[in-house]
Amino acid sequence: MAVYIVSDLHGAADELRKAVPEGATLVTLGDMINFIDYFSMTGILTEVFSVETVSEVIELRTSGLIEEARRVMQERSVGREEEIRTEIGRLVVDGYERIFAALPDPTYAILGNVDNPAIARTVAEEHPAVRWPDGSVETIEGERFGFVGGALPTPLHVAGEISEEEMRAKVEGLGPCDVLCSHIPPAIPELCFDTVAKKSERGSEDMLAYIQDVQPNVAYFGHIHQPLVSSMHVGRTLCLNVGYFRATRRAWLHQSLGVPD
Repeated sequence: MAVYIVSDLHGAADELRKAVPEGATLVTLGDMINFIDYFSMTGILTEVFSVETVSEVIELRTSGLIEEARRVMQERSVGREEEIRTEIGRLVVDGYERIFAALPDPTYAILGNVDNPAIARTVAEEHPAVRWPDGSVETIEGERFGFVGGALPTPLHVAGEISEEEMRAKVEGLGPCDVLCSHIPPAIPELCFDTVAKKSERGSEDMLAYIQDVQPNVAYFGHIHQPLVSSMHVGRTLCLNVGYFRATRRAWLHQSLGVPD
């Protein structure tokens, strides 16, 4: 049975159905929900706020003015706070429903920084195809796949971020694996730099140490939508960004390299 890897679906449910062949196993590396597509200006935020407001917030965020961006959102929410919370919650649930309905059986899923773990797991209860292997090793088609979900803290304080201690505990608790699957990359500057955003995102030092020590055959990740470097070797481990699925519409076919010595 073929194994396909995707990351950063950001709402692209219909495209996922086309990209993954019937009967395949899917591994998805997080960021299932589309809060905002910077290129098309579509997503949950533009359904709740005006495009003008979202554009202003994006400009402030990309300039590093996080608190100013947060202030603008608060100002535009005055008098509508409960309405906005309710509508965002409804749209997040709807987004997960559409994604989970498109997932093949079986799907091994971890979450990313824009995901809401509580809502995702609640919605997934109605979709038995979804498995949650975060922080564990699963044998898939004879290979040991290790899973590390979540992203490290940023000033944005989004729902899918976890503490460095929690990330470290997941990584250190894995034991040996042949294939490492995570949302964020290991902390290698070339793999963490986004060429469109023109900034570096946080990679994991603990994941890098794990790769250097354990040397799995391959380490899959996403998170960086337009990476400076998509792949590189750390020792014999191929570190590979599987791509921003919402833009590429392509699922990565995993090629087994055998079990390491």
